[in-house]
Amino acid sequence: MTRQLIDEAVRYAVSAARTAQTEAESWDQARTDDVVTAVGWQCYREENARRLAQLSHAETELGNVEHLYSLQRKRVLGLLRDLHGEATVGIAEEFPELGLRTIHKPVGVIAVASPTTAPGPGIICNVLPMLKTRNAVVVTPNPRAYPVAVATVALIREALTQVGAPADLVQCLSVTGREAADALMAAADLVVAVGGAGTVRRAYSSGTPAVGAGVGNPTIIVDETADVADAARRTHTGAGYNNGTSCSSESNVLVHRSVADEFRTELARAGAHLCTHAETARLRSALWPDGKALNRNLVGRPAEVVATAAGITLEEPSKTTVLVLQHDDPERDSPILWEKLSPVLTMSTYDAFDRAVELVTTLSDRCGRGHSCGIYSSRPDRIAQLAEATATCRVVVNQSTMTNTGSFDSGVPFTTTLSSGTWGGTSVSGNVTWHAYMNTTTVTWPIKERRPDERLVFGRHWEGGAEANGHPLASDVHVGDAYAAR
Repeated sequence: MTRQLIDEAVRYAVSAARTAQTEAESWDQARTDDVVTAVGWQCYREENARRLAQLSHAETELGNVEHLYSLQRKRVLGLLRDLHGEATVGIAEEFPELGLRTIHKPVGVIAVASPTTAPGPGIICNVLPMLKTRNAVVVTPNPRAYPVAVATVALIREALTQVGAPADLVQCLSVTGREAADALMAAADLVVAVGGAGTVRRAYSSGTPAVGAGVGNPTIIVDETADVADAARRTHTGAGYNNGTSCSSESNVLVHRSVADEFRTELARAGAHLCTHAETARLRSALWPDGKALNRNLVGRPAEVVATAAGITLEEPSKTTVLVLQHDDPERDSPILWEKLSPVLTMSTYDAFDRAVELVTTLSDRCGRGHSCGIYSSRPDRIAQLAEATATCRVVVNQSTMTNTGSFDSGVPFTTTLSSGTWGGTSVSGNVTWHAYMNTTTVTWPIKERRPDERLVFGRHWEGGAEANGHPLASDVHVGDAYAAR
């Protein structure tokens, strides 16, 4: 595809988006909320969610159809719950005593770089808060997921048309590839990048303000005070959900040696296959043939497929959903401690909790600094210690780390964009919500003077103040006098 065709496609999409966004900018809160609800309902409806899940799996061969279906429904419902009643039009805050008023305003046109994994929910859950803030969206999908992106955006556009909103508020770029994505990022008002580390880096180098998701794959600790059966069940569920394709899927687990055998037993009971050292070595060779890069043919595939590729015989292939690898020394680096994007979990044991905390930092530095970690424990002091010691935006306690993106039994806001702060090379620390898609205007009025007492401000450093040295206090120098002295 020529550069001219790419430029024309980007120019057309952005121009149409700006025209549509101009209309949306005039909406009041009721109109805005009705549009968001209409789009959310279309994406939540069972038949639509199932169709997108089936198409996604057929096109990408990643994940699990039922999980993709439930993921979309859960996130749409959770996002609509979080957005319900939020004021995104008009006055955001007002403090009469300070003479301040803040007004909400949209960003404009947002470029969304969407991933191959769970592309339908990824697009929808970006679009909903962006529409809530009266922005227009142009999606640049991963080429592998392009048909799914087109179908998802078509469903959203249909909902917009049904409520009389301009369909061009949400578009899918008609050209794909890195060059097309880069051109769109440069032309938009804001970039939101969800995907691989390369996509996020290109978003930040586009010259356009950007919000990116961090690389994930959390490590969790299971200490000797934990409910071991519950910890094993939740860890198994998270590691195998949607064939481990989420950035929040449990990747590594550090288990106290005294409860390690019980934890393994409970994992097996939940549906995991515990690999021997020999099987672990074969699986490592299958997943990382060159010792560095993941085998793309095994990414997001069921445990049975991954096991077969590694020459591992499963007793109950259809009931095995996670493969558990053994690694005796997590201090020693190995690909099996890195990003897996498959239903594979690496287990190690530890003796001292302080050492486990150190290992969480070591492993996070290798495969997802800043993203998240987890702990199963009944000791608040240990939870606090882990939270204080680690460079991470999220510490998940006695839950699967899959709750990072939002859960109905967690207070974390629903999102599809998990930023990792400066630790992970992103500009936002925490879950990205609708607040990131707004500009604000602050209006100020004069108020009664609020001059501080220097003695209170400087505390023990105040020793007679400037007057003791024969100089006037800074607060006594008038602006006019200061300029006259110059």
